Amino acid sequence: MTDSDDGEKPGILHVDMDAFFVSVELIDHPELRGRPVIVGGSGDRGVVAAASYEARSFGVFSAMPSARARRLCPHAVFLPGRHERYGEVSKAVMAIFRSITPLVEPISLDEAFLDVRGSLRIHGSAPQIAQRIRDRVLDEEHLTCSVGIAPNKFVAKLASEAAKPGASAQGPRPGLGVKVVASDELLEFLHPLPVQALWGVGPATLERLERLGVVTVGNLAAMSLSVVTGSLGNAVGAHLHALANGIDDRAVEPDRRPKSIGHEETFARDHHRRDTLERELVRLGDSVGSRLRIHGLAGRTVQLKVRFRDFRTITRSSTLGAPTDSSAVVIAEAKSLLAGVDPSPGVRLIGISVSGLTDGGTRQLSLDDLSGGSWDDANLAVDAIRARFGSTAIGPATLTGPGGLRLRRPGEQPWGPDDDPSAT
Repeated sequence: MTDSDDGEKPGILHVDMDAFFVSVELIDHPELRGRPVIVGGSGDRGVVAAASYEARSFGVFSAMPSARARRLCPHAVFLPGRHERYGEVSKAVMAIFRSITPLVEPISLDEAFLDVRGSLRIHGSAPQIAQRIRDRVLDEEHLTCSVGIAPNKFVAKLASEAAKPGASAQGPRPGLGVKVVASDELLEFLHPLPVQALWGVGPATLERLERLGVVTVGNLAAMSLSVVTGSLGNAVGAHLHALANGIDDRAVEPDRRPKSIGHEETFARDHHRRDTLERELVRLGDSVGSRLRIHGLAGRTVQLKVRFRDFRTITRSSTLGAPTDSSAVVIAEAKSLLAGVDPSPGVRLIGISVSGLTDGGTRQLSLDDLSGGSWDDANLAVDAIRARFGSTAIGPATLTGPGGLRLRRPGEQPWGPDDDPSAT
């Protein structure tokens, strides 16, 4: 189903796959179609990554604690998720987008912005292109997607949300599929929306806006800029006021470099010992370094994230003298940051991320490099062995146990531990 094509046809698309992780699982498990299916960690500390529309009919949604989802929908089927599989399908979907226009900006595995203004003469109007994308994704990948079309990225994303399927007490509800917001319809579309639809309106900002009597986007747009900036600050106030008036000048940026690369893990039980946490940092840091090298990136800032038993969360970071893609360097920095943290209250989550990214080939040589003491040769050897024999073929000796190497694989348990009480 396609929304009306009347009016001007803008050329910025936001394509969002429908319940992507679950939909991929249903391709491989067709016997689960029509049942409430949840992808995520099934344990008490797990979270929901994605839910089928059948599960959403019971009030289940992404980022919800799995324990609550199980209470709401006790007959739901939990699947642990397979990040590598989702990445494989995402790559195929993005290739479809790039066959239409080179101006594709992936936001995550399951959504992207497209600028099709230079493709209209070849492929037809923006709504025709959107429908062609939906048809190809369905025919080639057996998946559905929703498309928003608007003059800019912000409104295009809101339009895709308006085009998506929904859930009701009676079960799944089909969506428009394609939603067009022409330039002369932009404010009519935006202004009735709740003000929290604006990017950057979190709980604290929402509270301030509500004190000003702002409930809808239109309420904010009608206020003077000076009043908004006086309450929210110059940068935030100007940003939100512009969005409320439909102004978003950001271009679609193909192949945008990620801001950071990291991994974190929630444990099935709290850890209180520093040596246990250091071992987990070796697993995480090994994976972070490997991902940096795979993407040809290096970073200068290493950040440690620690969440305690009571959900109090702290971060610690350090900035290196030069960018690195070395797992050993990342691990050493993370351990150094952990040395200043008291784990005795109990740690439920720990994570490492590297930011300040640059091209890996632009790293400055250090004295260790010049003296032959660099980790580069070791990293290259490890990467070559893993490329040939698999990601678990080699790893740090400290991660060797009775079951062999216990490495952190990309996408492994990103949504918390499963039911197995022995999992760590």
